Parts: sequence; C-alpha cells; structure tokens
Amino acid sequence: MSGTGGAATRTDGPRLRRLAETDPAARDVVEELLRRAVRGLPRMRTSEDGGFVFTMRGDPARPAGTSVRYAAIVALGAAFLAEDDQRLALGGDTVAELVDALAARLEETGDQAVTSLGDIALICWAAAETGHGALEPVLARLTAADPRGDQPVFTVDAAWVVSALAAARDAGAASGVKAHLERARDRLLAGLGERPLFAHEVGGTGLVPRYRAHVGCFADQVYPVQALARAGDDRSLAAADRVAGRICAAQGPAGQWWWHYDARTGGVVEGYPVYSVHQHAMAPMALLDLADAGGDGRLAAIAKGVRWLTGPAETGASLLPGEEPGEPVMTWRKVARDDPRKVVRGVRAASTRLRPGLRFRSLDRRFPPVATDRECRPYELGWLLHTWLSPTARE
Repeated sequence: MSGTGGAATRTDGPRLRRLAETDPAARDVVEELLRRAVRGLPRMRTSEDGGFVFTMRGDPARPAGTSVRYAAIVALGAAFLAEDDQRLALGGDTVAELVDALAARLEETGDQAVTSLGDIALICWAAAETGHGALEPVLARLTAADPRGDQPVFTVDAAWVVSALAAARDAGAASGVKAHLERARDRLLAGLGERPLFAHEVGGTGLVPRYRAHVGCFADQVYPVQALARAGDDRSLAAADRVAGRICAAQGPAGQWWWHYDARTGGVVEGYPVYSVHQHAMAPMALLDLADAGGDGRLAAIAKGVRWLTGPAETGASLLPGEEPGEPVMTWRKVARDDPRKVVRGVRAASTRLRPGLRFRSLDRRFPPVATDRECRPYELGWLLHTWLSPTARE
C-alpha cells in the first residue's frame, strides 16, 4: 500500500461505518481484504496487453488465461481508489487508462472482437461510471449488440445491460439511453414475472438445457437485484426487494450464500460451492445498492456472510491464506464438494425439475463439502473494491 491515505486505506467510508456498527469483526475482515486487493491486483495484470488474467490458480498461484470481462470489473472497483492507489492496483495505470484500453477493444474485429453482450455491457458501465469520453460510441456498440424481441439472454448479461444504462443515464448520456433502459428493465422484470427468483435466462428459452431450466444461480439473483435497484423505479425496487428477501431467507446457518435455487419456489437446489466473492462482495454489493435505493440494508446477513470466510463451518480453514512474499492470492475461491464430475449438481437439477424439493439428501454424505479451491480471479477483487469503497450510502 502507498502512504498517501488513498481510498483503500480509509476506515470511515459510509458502508464500512455501517458494517462496523453492526459487526466490528466483519468490518475488520473487509478492511484486510481491501488492503490485500490493492497489493494483489497488479500481480494479476498481463504483460502482453495490460489487461488482466482469467485466474491465479494453485499454491503457489500461477496465472492462466486473460479476461476482458474481469478487467472491466476491476475498472469498476478501482475507480473508487485515489489516483495513487489506482496506479498501485493497476500496475502503474489509472482507471481512465484502463477504460481507454477496454473501449478500444470494442473496435477490434476478427479473433480479437468482443462479442459477448455481458462484456460489452460491463465496458459501457465502466465508461459511464468514470465519465469516459468514449461513452457515446460505447453505448452505440451496446445498443447494436443487445437483441430485441423474444431472443433469450442470460440473466446476468441482461442485468449488466440495465446497470450499464442506468449509469449512462446518471452520467447524462444521450436521450436514447432512457428508452433502451426501459426496454432492458422490462425484459429483466418479465424474466422474473411472479416467481420468487430468477432462472438462468430471460426474454425467451433455449440457452439452458430443459432439465435445469428452472434453476437460477446466486449470480442470477444478485446482479438483477443490483440492476433493478439502480433502475430506481417503484416496480423495479419492489421486485429487487422480493428477490433479496428470498435469498436472505435461504442463507445458510453459518452465513453461506448458496449456489443454485429453484426459481419457481425459491428453494435451494444445491448449496455448494460456496464462493468467497459471494460472501465478501456480491451479496453485500446487491443488498447495499438496494439499501441505497431505499430498501432494507440487511446488514446482519451481510456481516454473517463475511464472517464465514475466516472459519467455514465445512472445513474450519480460513479462505484468507497467509501472505507469503510474492504470494498473489488474496482469498481462496470457494468451498466445494469432493465431486469433480459435478454429480450432485446435475442430479439435483434433474430431480427438482420433476418434483420441487426432491434433492436426494444421501448425496450430502456421499459427496461432503470438504474441498477448498486454491484459486483467485481478478473480478473477485474488483467487486470487493466496488462494493465497499462506494461513496454513496443513503440507507
């Protein structure tokens, strides 16, 4: 860390203050993670294009792959750092320079072209949040990539489109943003309908095999909650609060945010893996954004989830490994079943399709959740910064 007193070193931000009032021990965990994020992110940069790796895996950890998506998420988080700490976290660059590079990627063609709707939405969101000069052409790229009609879209991508357009609206972008935002919001709300939770796709069918079409993962819940909170109208806020209430009601006894849900009933299909990023960033991010929009802050559930990281009930081993010199891992990625072929996940998706709640509990004994995934991805640290360093808190 630098000695500049940058944002990552602050302990008086509104969200951290709220967490400290609820649970000082959970606040201490988050503060430690924020310090680790700024130290660890530069080790995750790629030397070839100044982007970010897909993952750091193993012990000691080694880089693998690259990810435009993860670079955009890092930009969204690092934007809340002071400039000196941005340069520390980004290996010498500022967030503006990182967003420059991401916006330029949208102009590439051929094998280097960015074609994923989610990736384009995240870049647009980062450009809007940072006041980037290329926002208008980036918005045009998002408009061109976003399908209309009944073409199915992954729920997470649909949510990121809403968040990106809400950020562009708030940044004073062109008038066409309002109409696009309304369409994107309506698609997301229609994907939920009267169900308690989101499934894995909205706007149609065909992206997900029939046997698991009723299943929505944790990401399929929290990103829409965040997006609808940012959309800000009464109908969106009511839907976001309904989804948030269901995942909080389903939270595990030790604070676990479970993985797969039955969108028809709101019940848990399969709890594992439990991911560290869900505990320290994604659940708090969605719930705090909803609180900013006027909803319930649910700080007790957030704190309980954060505390799980330091001593998971499943293994007893902290997901915050000791930091050896040169060690790039900030957290271990997840606690999972000893089930490399993902048998439990598949069986429970199929069985609950036939009969909601049918989970074959003997599988819990056959495949216990005793495995720790020794891996860390840049987006985990990006969302951590984005969640806890946000200066807005109206709850």
